[in-house]
Amino acid sequence: MPSPRRWPRSRAVAVEAKICGLTRPEDAALAVRLGADYLGAVFAPSPRQVDWRVARELAAAGEGVPLLGVFVREPADDILRLRDRARLAGAQLHGDYDVATRERLGREGLRVWSVVRLAAEADLDALAGAVAAAELVLVEPRVPGAEGGTGTTLPLELAQAARGRLGGARMALAGGLGPATVGRAIALVRPDVVDVSSGVEMAPGRKDPALVEQFLEVVRDGRPRP
Repeated sequence: MPSPRRWPRSRAVAVEAKICGLTRPEDAALAVRLGADYLGAVFAPSPRQVDWRVARELAAAGEGVPLLGVFVREPADDILRLRDRARLAGAQLHGDYDVATRERLGREGLRVWSVVRLAAEADLDALAGAVAAAELVLVEPRVPGAEGGTGTTLPLELAQAARGRLGGARMALAGGLGPATVGRAIALVRPDVVDVSSGVEMAPGRKDPALVEQFLEVVRDGRPRP
């Protein structure tokens, strides 16, 4: 297989991309070569769950591109221990993390992404409380019995409403994105970051090089594929 192209980074690109659910250093290196702005490692129970040793390998393969740990109700002390062991740059927080915890993690030098799960208009009310002490707010679908990473698509009208509620706060969009859908999502929602995991996989935790390249190409171009 020919080696993938390394896309130049451009400050003109308005939308950033995060490749999440990484389990293999070679996939992290691929994502970086193709222009990913963030990488994600899942520490919560999931088919993509990794331990700190694997996460540290992902961070090394990322060559300085920020690696965020994905946590679900993990105590702050445990997050900070994992930061030190795995060399994490940030924490993506799913669950009921309060402002004090987010502030503490931020003081300790972590990028803090606060997650809000949406299934109905009433869920938008949670956005106001998620902004404080967070670098950005990530919105994703709320699926009963799951904490995220289901591949379920977030209705774009809800995502648009979230964008409106957040105003000037930075927003990441996740849920059911892939090369065929991310362009329209960018055009309609105008997120600051798009986050993908299962949409660029050949199997849980194993990224498909062609899909990663296609996804990042669409993000860079900012328009749907024909």
